[in-house]
Amino acid sequence: MPNITVELLAGRSMEQRRAFARAVADNAVEILGARLQDVRMVFTEITADDVANGGVLASEDASRAGVVAALEKR
Repeated sequence: MPNITVELLAGRSMEQRRAFARAVADNAVEILGARLQDVRMVFTEITADDVANGGVLASEDASRAGVVAALEKR
């Protein structure tokens, strides 16, 4: 039984989560030979202040400003 933990920046839509969950579950079935009903996934929302890339908080990273701003608008 695969247990998959997914951390996402807050702001993803329910449709995005649903599509992602299905795609990952389908691949777990295909690659791992798991039964679809046994693929468990937990989503954890994090804020841009909770994650750093290259030692820079995502909320303070100018190269990620567009992504963060788009998610915050949702």
